[in-house]
This record gives sequence, structure tokens and C-alpha cells, in this order.
Amino acid sequence: MRDNRDIADEVLISQCKKNSLKHQEILYKRFYGYAMGVSLRYSYNRDDAMEAVNDAFIKIFKSINNYDVNKAFKAWLRTIVVNTAIDRRRKDMKHQLNLELDDAVTVAAPHNIIANLSAADILAFMGTLPVLHRTIFNMYEIDGYDHEEIASALNIPASSSRVYLSRAKEKLRTIIKTEATRA
Repeated sequence: MRDNRDIADEVLISQCKKNSLKHQEILYKRFYGYAMGVSLRYSYNRDDAMEAVNDAFIKIFKSINNYDVNKAFKAWLRTIVVNTAIDRRRKDMKHQLNLELDDAVTVAAPHNIIANLSAADILAFMGTLPVLHRTIFNMYEIDGYDHEEIASALNIPASSSRVYLSRAKEKLRTIIKTEATRA
């Protein structure tokens, strides 16, 4: 029996384009962890992330014939996962747009504090941000979207995207400085 890890991504994609359920399952299993990692950054919890990932894979299999084989598959998949997770959160974000924004205060944190943080610490700090701030931070800083793309995806003005990104960074600085004073 052939080990599924030996099947090249190109072959999997080609077979998925032919609606091979076996190859769709292999593709799903191969990229599930990556997709979950992306989705978790845009979701309240693991269950929401899992639903977004499953919805994204349905979209992927329905539109795989539109995939351009000259481009990176992971990047295409990531875009679909991000957009799906954002679509799932869009209703909640509409309500958050109506909330009053906190006054921002710039707080500088020594660089050595950040060096001492673990990935788990950073993720925990990110989890304390309001969903809209966290989403925009992830889209801009981690996934490389520009403010116009974020504005289009979230149905907000580009200027609001810039403001929310600034607020997210300031809140993270405040949280990091607070943690540093406790240590």
C-alpha cells in the first residue's frame, strides 16, 4: 500500500479536480493542521475555527478547478480559510463597530521583554484583544493584507483598518508592559 505522504501535492490537486473523494480526503488531512492554525487566529475558539476550516475545505473542493497551478497552493488555501473565517465573524464584527473605541495610550516596552515571551504567551495576549482588533492585526501583520484589502473583506473604511491596527498594537504593548512589571 502506498504511503499518502508520497503523493505529490500536484497529483492530489489534479485528482481533486477530477472529484476523487479519496484524494480530497488525503488533501484535507494533509492541510488540515495548517488551515486550523490560520483559522484559529480569526476565531473565538477551537470549535469556531474547526467550522471555518470545514467550510473552507468545502469551498476549496468546489472551486479547485479555478486554482492556478502556477501559484502556491498553500497561499490559495490560506486566502480561502482567512476569508471563510472572516465571513463567519462578520456578523459579530458589525456589532463591534458600533462600540466606542478606548482612548489609545502609547506605551513603550523594552525589547528584551518580547524576547522572553513564548509563542503561547503571545497567543494568550492576542486572545485578549477585541475580535476586530485581533482580526485586523492578523490580516495585516501576519497574513500580509494591505489596508484596502482588509477594508474590503470586513466592509469597513481603510482608515478604520489603520486605526484598529494601531489600537491593537497599542493594547498589545500595554499588556506586555503590564506583564513585564509583574515579572
